[in-house]
Amino acid sequence: MIAALAFYAFAAILVASAVMVVTSRNPVHSVLYLILAFFNAAGLFLLAGAEFLAMILVIVYVGAVAVLFLFVVMMLDVDFARLREGFQRYAPFGAVVGAILFLELVLVFGAWQLAPDAMDLRLSPAPAGVSNTEALGRVIYTDYIFLFQAAGMILLVAMIGAIVLTLRDKPANSKRQDIAAQIARTSKLAMAQPALGAGIAREEILRPLPPPAPEPKKVSHEGGHH
Repeated sequence: MIAALAFYAFAAILVASAVMVVTSRNPVHSVLYLILAFFNAAGLFLLAGAEFLAMILVIVYVGAVAVLFLFVVMMLDVDFARLREGFQRYAPFGAVVGAILFLELVLVFGAWQLAPDAMDLRLSPAPAGVSNTEALGRVIYTDYIFLFQAAGMILLVAMIGAIVLTLRDKPANSKRQDIAAQIARTSKLAMAQPALGAGIAREEILRPLPPPAPEPKKVSHEGGHH
């Protein structure tokens, strides 16, 4: 009973936050609603017994991707009004692409069939001593290891391509390291060994002058000799 109530609560908040991500006018609010959606999806994964996917969703998407989106939206001076200027011009093309995707989803779900033993496998007890994380690791790194490595290579190539495309060459204002010039450079420093005390001369030391000596007092002789 408690699990069912938790499922409906998480699902309702997830759907509501997903709708607010799309309909919110403020991009910062959209990112915050996206973070809320991620947390509720992680709760659904926990209810399904997939604690590894729940933690990955929180750590990777909430801790990295969503926070990165938030920093990009808040720190970059993006003129969203200017970005929306060409919406009406590209709306027909977007509608065509959306219709094609919708038809593809209809075809996929129309031809989809439930396996006859799916319910029995879902209700079967989990192996003793094997957690969800360990079972998922066994499947990924044994049966799907090549696909996993291929996905990693695709992400690496995409990251390098994004860096190359966004790199702007500014030779006037940027300094680059020339490794060949650094290696070919010879040292011109010479070690000097001065004699003991040669670095200090008497005339270089400024000492305060002594105060002037007081003048002797003059004794006046007014009277003569008797």
